[in-house]
This record gives sequence, structure tokens and C-alpha cells, in this order.
Amino acid sequence: MAIGRLRLKKYGYDFPPYRPPSEAGSLLLRVTRGCTWNKCTFCSMYKDIRFERRPVEDIKRDISAARELYRDITTTVFIADSNSLVIKTDNMVEILSSLYDAFPNIERVTSYARAKTLFKKSFDDLKRIRDAGLTRLHVGLETGSDLLLKRIKKGVTADEFAEACMKVKDAGFELSLYVLIGLGGEDLWEEHAFETASLLSRIDPHYIRVRTLQPQPGSEIYADMLAGRFNKATHETALKEQRKIVEKADVNSCYLSDHITNYLSINGVFPKDREKMLSIIDNSLTALETDPSVKQKFSRKDGIKKL
Repeated sequence: MAIGRLRLKKYGYDFPPYRPPSEAGSLLLRVTRGCTWNKCTFCSMYKDIRFERRPVEDIKRDISAARELYRDITTTVFIADSNSLVIKTDNMVEILSSLYDAFPNIERVTSYARAKTLFKKSFDDLKRIRDAGLTRLHVGLETGSDLLLKRIKKGVTADEFAEACMKVKDAGFELSLYVLIGLGGEDLWEEHAFETASLLSRIDPHYIRVRTLQPQPGSEIYADMLAGRFNKATHETALKEQRKIVEKADVNSCYLSDHITNYLSINGVFPKDREKMLSIIDNSLTALETDPSVKQKFSRKDGIKKL
């Protein structure tokens, strides 16, 4: 449970509904509500939340409330909701300054960010935000395929994504990218795998975080699956796709399968752990053919309907 969820409730603290698994022990600070884009076909998040920028004074009140209870134990902070860098740079710098003044032991401050926002943001603005103390950005890549990026209504091209990410790295941020296994379904898994590996190789992010597509009620892709317009990838196809990405990505990234949707727990650092990760996938592909319990285990993941 994130820091303060129960004890801060009585202060009217505005908790965000989502955060990365890696921020489970962090103080959550809500700077915006909802999603600026909210059109991605695979996503069921923020559908009932109107996007808005929270007033800076309200955010500072939350910081003050958290400070009273957690001043000395807070070492990591996650800034939410989905695209906090859309606010004015001066405001973000002011918020970060208040955070560091309130919590003397901060080691890491992270946030979700939308690639198109980063693409439009100037390098100077990004550098100011990094220098003010925002250390890591979590960005949804999902796929490196322009065909699929258009199909899922991501609102960004592969070239724009690469340019945005290189700017982020040059500004000094740690960059964590999310890849969505199975996004191409049965029909476009090879396109998804090869183009994603290619784009990851161009960017070479610090972290690659894998999620497996389990279409959620409320998302467009879920409706497409029920209507037969989207042919969900089989377990075997999802593993073959992940294998191809691991095999072809020419990166120095930390690779993490840190999500409940994933069929396998595959973690390592490129390039030294590549063969170990490929071996795990190969063994699982073999087990899928010979051990019914493996298919049953994977099928339980397919039943996840609330993320």
C-alpha cells in the first residue's frame, strides 16, 4: 500500500487511482486528474474522470498534510495522474521545490508522461524540471509499429516517440518504457515484435517494463474482441512475440515483468541476461505443449478483469 492512503484520508488528501507497481511504497502526489488524451483503444483507465490540472495551492496543501505524518520516512514520490508534465513548467518546478523542502530524505521522484507531450515540450523545459528534482519518467510505448500505433489511437508516431525519448534522456531523466505484449493479436504479432524491438534499439531506455494485453471491460479493444474484430493472441503467440523482442532488442536496458497480467516472470539486464531470458521463454513454450497445468496457469491470467 502506498504511503499514507489510510491516515491521510481524513485530511481530504487527493489520492490518484493508479500508479506503477514499482511505486507501491511511494508517497502518491496528484498533480493532474485523469488523462489528457484518453483515446487509446487498449486502455480502460480514467474513463470516468474529466481531465483537469489541480491548483498548485491545493497540491501544496496535500504536501503539507503528508509532511506532518511522513516527513522522515518518505524517500520516493510518484506524481500522478497520467500526464503531469502537461502543466506549466514553472508550476512543476514550484511543486518539486515544495516536495524537497517538505521531505529531506527524498531519493527519487517519478511520474507518468505522455510521449506526445514530451515531443512538444522544449528541451530547456525538460531540463528545468529534471534539475528541480523529477528523476524518472514512465512512458507507455506499447508498440514500435506505426501501423499499430495508429490502430490503437496512440496519437504519436514511432519517429516522434524516439525523438521525445532521446530528448528526455539528454535532459538527464531515467526513462522507463512500457511494452504491451499481445497488442498485435494473432494477426500482427510479428509486426509488433520486430518494430518494437527496432524502436527500443533506437531509444535504449533505462528500463523496459512488460505488460501482457488482457483486454478490460470499458476499453475499445475489449469490445472489438467480443465482436470478433480483434483476434487476441494465444499464449504461444504471446510468448513467441516476447521472445522475438528479447532476442532482437539491441539495448542496455533493465527488463522487468513486474505486472500481474504477465504469463511469465522474466527479469534481467541486457545484454548479459539475454540468453537466460530466452531460455525461460523456450522452456515455457515447450511446457505449454506438454503440461496442461501450464496452460491452466496462463488461462487464469486471461480472466483478469480489473487492473
